[in-house]
Amino acid sequence: MTRSYLFVPGDSERKLQKAADCGADALIVDLEDSVEAAAKPRARQLAADYLGSRGDAQVWVRINPADSAEAQADLRAVMPSAPQGIVVPKAGRAGDLIELAAMLDALEQQHGHAPGSTMLLPIATERPAALFYLHEYANCTPRLAALTWGAEDLSAALGAAAVRDDTGHWLPPYALARSLCLFAAAAAGVPAVDTVFTDFGDLKGLAASACAARRDGFSGMLAIHPAQVAVINEAFAPSVAEIERAQRIVDLFAANPGAGALGMDGEMLDRPHWLRARKVLEIAGRAQPGD
Repeated sequence: MTRSYLFVPGDSERKLQKAADCGADALIVDLEDSVEAAAKPRARQLAADYLGSRGDAQVWVRINPADSAEAQADLRAVMPSAPQGIVVPKAGRAGDLIELAAMLDALEQQHGHAPGSTMLLPIATERPAALFYLHEYANCTPRLAALTWGAEDLSAALGAAAVRDDTGHWLPPYALARSLCLFAAAAAGVPAVDTVFTDFGDLKGLAASACAARRDGFSGMLAIHPAQVAVINEAFAPSVAEIERAQRIVDLFAANPGAGALGMDGEMLDRPHWLRARKVLEIAGRAQPGD
């Protein structure tokens, strides 16, 4: 399970090299918002070179919006180097991914990559209309790896003055977008990834946000600064106590096959508890406490 995805500007060789040692589960080489138009050709080449040097590391590429000419140039540049996947900004609806999947089919064949090996991660709420089509991601393409969301572009489209209140909580429009992303990911059977915490100097606030995300069902979080990675990884790693309790629940149901409900520590447990316990153990297998 991927806990942390760190965005790295694709036009900065220094930041790309520094990011390699920050402990992020995945890196996202950004060819979109963090790169000025004039710098995009150089960023594409740097991204391709970086991908080629990273071996089996999980490196994604955020291309420009799928309905732009820049997106095709991005894909032509990076696909020879076999990225783990493509982050799709400003996705409108699932049809964007189906069209991208067809492009990837051709590019994978052209460059000798395994069919279907390049995954897709859409940022699914950056355009207001997109919120009305989130249900379409269920069964849209086997390339769908996860769903994430974004507040900043959405707030710009709304003409909003803020996305959080004075206590740091999401304001209602963005809390709604976040929840819809979570539900859509569950409906599609893929992980939900929470959006960035933009105040990279506020690690305490980040920890609270990441813990709330895990509590609500998100499996990971986007990061915009290397200093955020360790905080996110810790927040999404189950504690020793959680792992032990989850193992006891799984063992209890294994010892009582066919039981619909069982008691443990004075609590009645049923299938949802078993499913949650299995998920904790699955995450623990990837992210042991203290990593």
